[in-house]
Amino acid sequence: MTEFVTLDAFDHKLLERVRRNNLEPARVTADAVGLSESAVLRRLRRLRAEKVIVADVAIVDPARVEPRIELHVLVEMGTQVRAHTDAFKAAMVRSPEVRGCWDVTGETDFLLTVAVRSMAEYETFCQRELTTDAHVRAFKSMITIREVVGFDPARSVLARQTPSIMS
Repeated sequence: MTEFVTLDAFDHKLLERVRRNNLEPARVTADAVGLSESAVLRRLRRLRAEKVIVADVAIVDPARVEPRIELHVLVEMGTQVRAHTDAFKAAMVRSPEVRGCWDVTGETDFLLTVAVRSMAEYETFCQRELTTDAHVRAFKSMITIREVVGFDPARSVLARQTPSIMS
């Protein structure tokens, strides 16, 4: 289970800024949040050490690199045997076409986001990962027409207070 980290108001201000631009110079961040440059650097090191900040990454617009067809795939498993679902998860992790995979509730067991160059490539993915897996009962594909709200790590809301005891 994930351990929660207690964050103060300065930590939240820092996280808001680095989620938007983690290359901002510490002196600029310090001026914006009301701390010294050394305090900003010390706090950012602590947030990284405590795994609050798990990565410093560049978000690449794949459409500018190579045209892609993006699909959302609802996958229904024929069984809930852990070995079968774990094997499916591992296959999705290995599959280069899968941009995201979520274990979800309801009639669907998994939600995939898949990016391919062509429908022929998607067919190959389906044959390799979905139709040959005896434990996949059914899947439903939805082709993205256009993105309405893009992935933005700064969009998610961070808790402003320490959560109560969770079970």
